[in-house]
Amino acid sequence: MLDESKRKQLRFKGFDYSESGAYYVTICTHHGVCLFGSIVAGCMTLNDSGQMVEYWWKELSNKFPMVKIDTFVVMPNHFHGVLWIMDEDDQQKQSMHGRPHRVARTARLGDIIGWFKTMTTNAYIHGVEENQWSKFDGRFWHRNYYEHIIRNDDDYNRIVQYIEDNPKQWTTDKENPLNVRAIRCGRPCIV
Repeated sequence: MLDESKRKQLRFKGFDYSESGAYYVTICTHHGVCLFGSIVAGCMTLNDSGQMVEYWWKELSNKFPMVKIDTFVVMPNHFHGVLWIMDEDDQQKQSMHGRPHRVARTARLGDIIGWFKTMTTNAYIHGVEENQWSKFDGRFWHRNYYEHIIRNDDDYNRIVQYIEDNPKQWTTDKENPLNVRAIRCGRPCIV
């Protein structure tokens, strides 16, 4: 068992992750196993489980009224997305433009990502049982996730471009099992 005191801290110490603003997240499958589809001619082709991941990402703003989803991509074995945590004023402005008013609530980024991982894990288990999706070993998602606090427009534009270009860059992507030197449990994801 891993000693929790020696685990690398990934979060920005002292930062309030319920603060309004934009966040970039990357979540990887456990062992980098390709479960969500494949890259064909530089485009991501989602299978049923990839479509399920996309569905639950889009559901974030229904579960968390203060969350607005932005650019995202489901890759064969990982996910990149930008989300915004809005403050109460942002939510009220949004409700004046045709969307129903929602009661202001707060949530931390970790709570939001935790809910997403739980919902997709449960849905994937159901897919294994009901639709013969590939089984996963131990966990569905990697224990942690990568996040980046988006600080300005240049940072935002660079990240959005990276997300949009990610399928075209799959052959050189460090998450592509064919590019990883470490042994991973998975199968090639390139078609």
